[in-house]
Amino acid sequence: MEFRHETVLLTATVDALAPRSQGVYVDATLGGGGHTRLLLERSSPGGRVIAMDQDETAIRNAAALVADYPGRLTLLQANFADIAERLPNLGVTEIDGAMFDLGVSSPQFDVPERGFSYWHEGPLDMRMDRTAELTAEDVVNHWTQAELARILREYGEERFAGAIARRIVEARSVRPIATTTELAEIVKAAIPAPARRKGPHPARRTFQAIRIAVNDELGVLERGLKGAFSLLRAGGRLAVISFHSLEDRIVKQMFKELATGCICPPELPVCQCGREPKGRLVTRKPVAPADVEVHENARARSAKLRVIEKL
Repeated sequence: MEFRHETVLLTATVDALAPRSQGVYVDATLGGGGHTRLLLERSSPGGRVIAMDQDETAIRNAAALVADYPGRLTLLQANFADIAERLPNLGVTEIDGAMFDLGVSSPQFDVPERGFSYWHEGPLDMRMDRTAELTAEDVVNHWTQAELARILREYGEERFAGAIARRIVEARSVRPIATTTELAEIVKAAIPAPARRKGPHPARRTFQAIRIAVNDELGVLERGLKGAFSLLRAGGRLAVISFHSLEDRIVKQMFKELATGCICPPELPVCQCGREPKGRLVTRKPVAPADVEVHENARARSAKLRVIEKL
């Protein structure tokens, strides 16, 4: 399968990293390779890029990039949560920049058998790493009603979480829920008709919540960001593109924490805490895609780019 993916905020993200020859850069979410290719071009002739992805399809389809940039690109099939452990195994202990393009790539959405899409019938899978044990089928058919309601509220920010969880449990008591379209219809039936008539697909938030749970996306994100920042040289930058409020909140809070210095009460004449900032916010407010990009790629509409520089 050819891995087609429209890269979001391509130029803005690579510009933010300011790649140079002899620098070492990490694309922690290879996907279709758009950011990786531009990083290689901008760091020519001597820059090195390590491109990571837990999806074997992304790694396999990037083989042509390796041939195009001999000796400069290393592909690593791994979860970016393990970045601080895996890169030293490649002899890389310091990097000049890293970027994360979060969420699900277009090829994963568009291939029905991956089970991410509520538009196309496929198995309830949703694993980004297809060797992982937990699937969406496990979550939907075996997690308790309380657990389902919790993830729908927390990960999907779904206001009808209780009703949807109850309807799922009722349906699976008759027979196991096997496909994406079957789940989408169950969710749709649980949501009041007036709420279904406007806005995105009624199952969007439920699918998002289950996908996040299957892949532990929020926990993985925290570990990955901490690991990438720990590898940065002074002056190195970390850029993150997020697509929903839960991810963006984690990125925003972590960057704010890293950029915060003295936390003593203002009435103290001299700092007593000794705390110094570890980073500098390059983007005080998130960078959003231009209207033309959103028009050309609807999936870009919710993207937010945040960048921090290590001091």
